[in-house]
Amino acid sequence: MRHKQRGASYLGIFFAIVLAAFAVKLAVALFPPFWDDRIINMAISEALTTLPKEATQRQFKEDLSKRLEMNNIRNLKVDDIVQVTNNNAGLAVNKSYEVRELFFANVELVMTFKQDFNQSSLKTGGK
Repeated sequence: MRHKQRGASYLGIFFAIVLAAFAVKLAVALFPPFWDDRIINMAISEALTTLPKEATQRQFKEDLSKRLEMNNIRNLKVDDIVQVTNNNAGLAVNKSYEVRELFFANVELVMTFKQDFNQSSLKTGGK
């Protein structure tokens, strides 16, 4: 009785390599913007908890700008990504921005980040 050998063909191995390369390229394109957003969220939370309730919008933006520069976030400007309003409970921050990353040739990945922060809820331990 003859048994045929089985295993991955050259074509199968080629497609596996192409698929792995695609996955790595996708991860390399997506990871930095999501990591930067995580750092931005932490910087906003820290700025809101350390600033007094009477802080102005300008003070908040200056503090946030320093924190972002310290964390090497230089490609996004504070005025472009956050809208700050004063209310009776302190500052309210609406973060909303979009990042476009070149993926391949004329294909871009578009990532949208949105989140609201409230100074009073952060100081009391809520979110």
